[in-house]
Amino acid sequence: MTSSLVRALGSTLRGLGKAFEGLGTAVEGSSAFKETLNKAQALQAFAGKRPVLGSNVFVAPNSSVVGDVKLGSGSSVWYGAVIRGDVNSVSIGDKTNVQDNALIHVARHNPAGQALPTRIGSSVTIGPGATIHAATIEDCVVVGMGATVMDGAKVESRSVVAAGALVTPGTVIPTGQVWAGSPAKFLRNLMEDEAEFVRAAADSYTQLAALHAEENAKSFEEVEADKARRADRLTRDPDHDQQQGVARDWTTREILKVADST
Repeated sequence: MTSSLVRALGSTLRGLGKAFEGLGTAVEGSSAFKETLNKAQALQAFAGKRPVLGSNVFVAPNSSVVGDVKLGSGSSVWYGAVIRGDVNSVSIGDKTNVQDNALIHVARHNPAGQALPTRIGSSVTIGPGATIHAATIEDCVVVGMGATVMDGAKVESRSVVAAGALVTPGTVIPTGQVWAGSPAKFLRNLMEDEAEFVRAAADSYTQLAALHAEENAKSFEEVEADKARRADRLTRDPDHDQQQGVARDWTTREILKVADST
């Protein structure tokens, strides 16, 4: 059999398979299985405990949330981040964002025998590459990119840990302060407009996370439709159809109606 015949036969069989798939999906209706692009397992059980998520939580498909972890409503775990509640628990409040490649972990206990879970409040921003280990972070806090907060440390509400800072074990950062350096030390008091920005930044990430969640939930067909729309816009003036009185299906770009005067 020549290569051209093989290609033709293969193309025909693939076309038939696609047709049967479409027919089966149509018969199943709303109960049809929807395959999404990403099949990574971001949420994982450990020792019989699984992560518990509030409403409207975004967990990026290549992040890892493991074991005894609770995420409050509107919170987000971004690409490459790891939250590991294995030897103790992690709790995170509402509208808190754990950004790309950040690490949140716990400790079973300290030398005094005290249990050391990790507790993070609401409207907290954990910057890219930051590490929170068996510490407590209260509400409306920013932990800058690459910063580290160690075992038993406590960052009180409306405070900022600067990028790259190292908060040593047992340190307490009081409300309304900015700490920086390695080891971290008091730098200055947080200004009122900065405190408002901390909360606004957390709200902004909640909204952005909703868009990422929508994109990551798309099926292969929806992704292909997006690609077709982008290709269409590269070759077509956006105002062309309107000027010509042409109405198209938003998804397929198929012409639905042409104005009588065209």
